[in-house]
Amino acid sequence: MGCCSGRCMLIFICILQLITALERQVFDFLGYQWAPILVNFLHIIVVILGLFGTIQYRPRYVVLYLTWTVLWVGWNIFVCCLYLDLGGLSKDSNYLSLGVSAHSSWWKENAPGCDEGDLPATRWQSLESPALVSSLGCMLEYQYIEVLHSALQLFISLLGFVYACYVISVFNEEEDTYLYK
Repeated sequence: MGCCSGRCMLIFICILQLITALERQVFDFLGYQWAPILVNFLHIIVVILGLFGTIQYRPRYVVLYLTWTVLWVGWNIFVCCLYLDLGGLSKDSNYLSLGVSAHSSWWKENAPGCDEGDLPATRWQSLESPALVSSLGCMLEYQYIEVLHSALQLFISLLGFVYACYVISVFNEEEDTYLYK
């Protein structure tokens, strides 16, 4: 097994997916986003199984990982559409909190570079709720941070899908050559 074989690349991709999924899980917990917490938890379990299958030459686990990757891509496309308000979805809906709480993304209140302390007082008085005011001076608004998280997951997942297909075909070839010797 070379250091740049498909198997090693899939192991690297799985480890990268675990790191990014754990990071995403932390921020979803901070924002009480219950649907992403559950889906991320399943993702972490399946990626660990895919990693195990890749290391131990178990093609069934890699097939499970491959199947889950298709669902994971669909989930991340849904999250991108939700935060970009595409397809009749709205980032202000409570889909991600499963209607349990009124919480939204942790990044909504803690986006990098936001300066909420300098909002003019007259603007606060004319609005019904301060929650309707978007933060002034943000380097990147919260919905774009969430979309970037999902886009990164999409990119890594698509790479994982390609390498998982390759690893399964290599495992099957090795199994066939072993059976015919």
